[in-house]
Amino acid sequence: MAAKQKILIVDDDVNIAELISLYLIKECYETKIAYDGEEALSVFDSFEPNLVLLDLMLPGMDGYQVCRELRTHSQVPIIMLSAKGETFDKVLGLELGADDYMIKPFDTKELVARVKAVLRRYQAPRPAAVPAQTGKFVEYPDLIINLTNYSVLYMGQPVDMPPKELELLYFLAASPNQVFTREQLLDHIWGYEYIGDTRTVDVHIKRLREKIKDHKYWSISTVWGIGYKFEVKA
Repeated sequence: MAAKQKILIVDDDVNIAELISLYLIKECYETKIAYDGEEALSVFDSFEPNLVLLDLMLPGMDGYQVCRELRTHSQVPIIMLSAKGETFDKVLGLELGADDYMIKPFDTKELVARVKAVLRRYQAPRPAAVPAQTGKFVEYPDLIINLTNYSVLYMGQPVDMPPKELELLYFLAASPNQVFTREQLLDHIWGYEYIGDTRTVDVHIKRLREKIKDHKYWSISTVWGIGYKFEVKA
């Protein structure tokens, strides 16, 4: 029997945390509740969750700080929960490394669906070592993006990145010099059912540029007012 996937719930509202836990347990997930940011960080390594549900408004260390700290050593998917619905708050959460953002109050069935969707994206196989260049991949000087085993080799070194970042990089690189709008990228990478906005694309492009610097032969270029392209230089 396969081991249950584990969800760490971080919320200082006891009633909400226990309700979320109840619904997830019914879906055969194992859950653990932390009621503040310090407790979440202290139990993270021992619990080894497959996903974190992280409330933003926590006593002491807030959700943004917890997310930032987790991202220094883990790529575990994070869904942020908040009563703040402003675009700025959503974008900040995504820039810090969150994978999704839900506004309170939310429907618990939708939350479960979001959890399943994010976990599906992270079930792609990850390379244990330097990847072999086989299967579905694109190659440029000092850059190999392998979609078969979800690996990126940049300047001779493997680069760790979440599946959506890799899929976005591969999609752009597989069509060099072709311009894609943010809406097209959102549809192709996240799918029509994704509930989000085009700033999600901007955030992922920003993360890619932090990991993959422009090369003299290629770059991830912004086409102002339209979108992005993987530019290959003559």
